[in-house]
Amino acid sequence: MANILGYGGGPAIIPLVHQETVNVHGWLTDAEFAEILALGNAIPGPIAPKISAFIGFQQGGILGASIALFATIAPSLILMVFLMGVLKRYKDSPQVQRLSKYIRPTIAVLMGIITVQSFTTGYNTMEIWHLIILGGVSLLCIGKFKVHPAFVVLGALVYGGVFLS
Repeated sequence: MANILGYGGGPAIIPLVHQETVNVHGWLTDAEFAEILALGNAIPGPIAPKISAFIGFQQGGILGASIALFATIAPSLILMVFLMGVLKRYKDSPQVQRLSKYIRPTIAVLMGIITVQSFTTGYNTMEIWHLIILGGVSLLCIGKFKVHPAFVVLGALVYGGVFLS
């Protein structure tokens, strides 16, 4: 269902998936969801299928992963096939342009909420020094040295595996 409602791509449905898996169904904790999100971002490709396949596998094995993956991909695929002509015809319309303009800040706010929740979970579950080290090094790597975020996430995973396990 999240993929049908998630206008804006994978990042737009992350808060919806979080709400359903953590708050509604209780399949994951905030910390587990943050780990899945970090792993999903470290692996190339779209984020939504990776997250859904992992959650599906955790809940129902191979069959669960297959169903979750299909449920994530199928709605967009079907809509793309049937609405390609309509999208092609109206892509430059002012209404569609305005909708896209207003959706972007909403997605940014939702991603900000997930970031704050992840930070709060990290702050509550690990020593503050680890959080400062990970945050500071990540900020330096991405901001100053222009390291690709996937490598920063991979480095944080290694750090967590060595110092936080």
